[in-house]
Amino acid sequence: MSTRTETDALRRTRADTRTVRTSTAGPVELTIRDRDRTRPFLLLHGGGGVPTMADFADLLAERTHSRVLLPTHPGFGGTPEAAGLTGVAGLARAYVALVEQSDLTDVTVVGNSFGGWLAAEIALLESPRVSGVVIIDGIGIEVDGHPMTDVRGLSPAELRALSFHDPGRAPVPPSTGGTGPSPDVRALTRYTGPAMSDPTLAERLGGLDLPVHVLWGESDGIVDIEYGRAFAAAIPMSTFTPLPRTGHLPQVETPEELLGALLDLGTR
Repeated sequence: MSTRTETDALRRTRADTRTVRTSTAGPVELTIRDRDRTRPFLLLHGGGGVPTMADFADLLAERTHSRVLLPTHPGFGGTPEAAGLTGVAGLARAYVALVEQSDLTDVTVVGNSFGGWLAAEIALLESPRVSGVVIIDGIGIEVDGHPMTDVRGLSPAELRALSFHDPGRAPVPPSTGGTGPSPDVRALTRYTGPAMSDPTLAERLGGLDLPVHVLWGESDGIVDIEYGRAFAAAIPMSTFTPLPRTGHLPQVETPEELLGALLDLGTR
């Protein structure tokens, strides 16, 4: 990469920390990567943290000339936990507060895995500043006969095999240097609880009147394709798109195909 290109990239992308105030959890500190263009997208990562979304955030910003915000959920990636913030709904309110205090409008919220559940909770808050939601291999609902795979205690190799159509394409995660659940997994369960689901979520989604695009990797071994169909069926104004030859992390494994499917429905 040339010096000029590097400088341009640094100018377009910045990382900072912002404190937002919520009605229930008080002040919440959020670490955000902001690729500043035009129409805003809010990208929400799953249990793998920001690294699972960072390259796709760059791709989305470059191809759509949009403003792309990629926050780190408090407690992930070594960021501070917010003392009053524990549940998914509380974190959703923090992100709506971020959108409001940043004076953003026409926001499309895109979430993968846990971020998909979080995106659904944001949609349920009915902010007039959010115009659409994209859920990519989300978790959170309960589906008879198609439970989410319990990922706690799985080895990295087992997790890769469940998460990727082709595990050979999976990036090698950095070593945590210890045993037991990683700090990010501990942060995840702090929000979701040990079941990583909410038995009320599917019913609550039936009240949504916001356009929602549900995209699902056909090879997802964490939450299978039928789980994805049930997720979409719970949302009245949803469109369901299966993604071939990809697993739980399409934005990592097949980013071009994911971007194409996302833009095909006019999410731009």
